[in-house]
Amino acid sequence: MPHYSIRPDPLCDQDVLDLLQLHLNEMHQWSPACKVHAMPAERLRANDVAFYSAWDGDKLAAVGALKDLGGGRGELKSMRTAPAYRGKGAGRAMLDHLIAEARHRGMVWLGLETGNATPFDAARALYARNGFAQCSAFGDYVSDDFSICMERTL
Repeated sequence: MPHYSIRPDPLCDQDVLDLLQLHLNEMHQWSPACKVHAMPAERLRANDVAFYSAWDGDKLAAVGALKDLGGGRGELKSMRTAPAYRGKGAGRAMLDHLIAEARHRGMVWLGLETGNATPFDAARALYARNGFAQCSAFGDYVSDDFSICMERTL
């Protein structure tokens, strides 16, 4: 298993932007447009979002973001593993980092929205193995055949 260097990312590197574009493209492929909640790079640069990239040397392995919802609550956004790093612990490393960062920032609750179709099975399993459980929709989300929300108390 590679050791990943995870760091704050300004979303300027072309590899990072390409992985985010792949993420957006696949979200639109697998879900109706009204159910795609992935954020474009411009939104991930906002002050209420902390964006990170995970590297294996000079190769991008994963990305992820933590959105501050206020009141000690946070949301995981744009969790994505590069195709060459699927099954190699990059997603888990990013998830561990985001949970640790949420705790460091004093957050006591983390939520996320993910797809409910087969292409999202691995993501839902990763979250469940790490203490997230399905919950009622929060924020502007609506849980239905295409989308579920998950949460974890920190």
